Amino acid sequence: MIGLAGDFAKTDTDSASFFFSFQSSILPPTCGVPLSTTMAALIDSNLPDLKLISKGKVRDIYSTSSPDHLLFVASDRISAYDVILKNGIPDKGKLLTQISLFWFQKLGHIIPNHFVTANIDEMPQEVRKYKDQLDGRAMLVKKAEVVPLEAIVRGYMAGSAWSEYKKSGTVHGIPMPEGIVEGEKLPQPIFTPSTKAEQGAHDENISPEQAAKIVGQELYDQISTAALQLYTTASDYARTRGVILADTKFEFGLIPSPSPEGSSTTTTSKELILIDELLTPDSSRYWPVEGYKPGGSQPSFDKQYLRDWLVSSGFKKGLESGPPGKEGQGWVIDEDIVKGTRERYAEAVQLLTQ
Repeated sequence: MIGLAGDFAKTDTDSASFFFSFQSSILPPTCGVPLSTTMAALIDSNLPDLKLISKGKVRDIYSTSSPDHLLFVASDRISAYDVILKNGIPDKGKLLTQISLFWFQKLGHIIPNHFVTANIDEMPQEVRKYKDQLDGRAMLVKKAEVVPLEAIVRGYMAGSAWSEYKKSGTVHGIPMPEGIVEGEKLPQPIFTPSTKAEQGAHDENISPEQAAKIVGQELYDQISTAALQLYTTASDYARTRGVILADTKFEFGLIPSPSPEGSSTTTTSKELILIDELLTPDSSRYWPVEGYKPGGSQPSFDKQYLRDWLVSSGFKKGLESGPPGKEGQGWVIDEDIVKGTRERYAEAVQLLTQ
């Protein structure tokens, strides 16, 4: 089932050339440039002539006049601990889109993905009128049946894996060797799935056996094999750029398999593809190689900087409505934390894609 679909193979060169022109168009204002005090974050997209069918923590998804395609818009919203913060991170949506496009192109030989184009001029007519708002942060993608699993691969002991390991010596129920310290590289990457919860609910870490029961053993095997290969390839590349890919989350979908060439019959089989974002600082832990030292938390190019600030500011379950003394107003990120988060995301993009 897993393989490079013909239409992806034919368009790979085109998507690669578009990526580099797209990259040069948005990199200068986002990498290495101080945050402007007047720069505004795009919290909500506003496309009144398009039907909004889903609003996630970061992405707004619209239907289009093309029945097989959807419009993904990456806003500048940011969430932590399943809560969307009041203010966003300027340019974050563009940075996420840029790094996803880079990885879609680089890893396309492993498994097809849902990406069609990020060139607004190639999108349906009703989308093009919003070019000023969408340029750099929107993708036209293939519709897919979402697989109800978060496909997480971990190469290092961090986050919820470390919390579980300290208590039970396991990660997602998988027994691990004794004596591993926080931040240490694992003997080999492990596939640790979780449930895919509705917005506002929490994903639940589950064992491989539980995941196989949810999607079936055959599909589970295909997903875990692809996820581990994607992680290993991306991790090896990132290391050459001075970046450690500690862990990441993939999402998969199913689309109808293409009919054999020359056949007039419609196939009922389905093909596994990558969907959503890919290896972004939102869905991954990125650490600098320089200064890496197992035995504690690591500096990062991802949301951990924001998470640490929230914890130190008193954020915890039950206080999402605002910091102490300002309950009901929502959590507003301090300007210096906005700037620091943006700089970390931009640095990750620059290191990995330049």
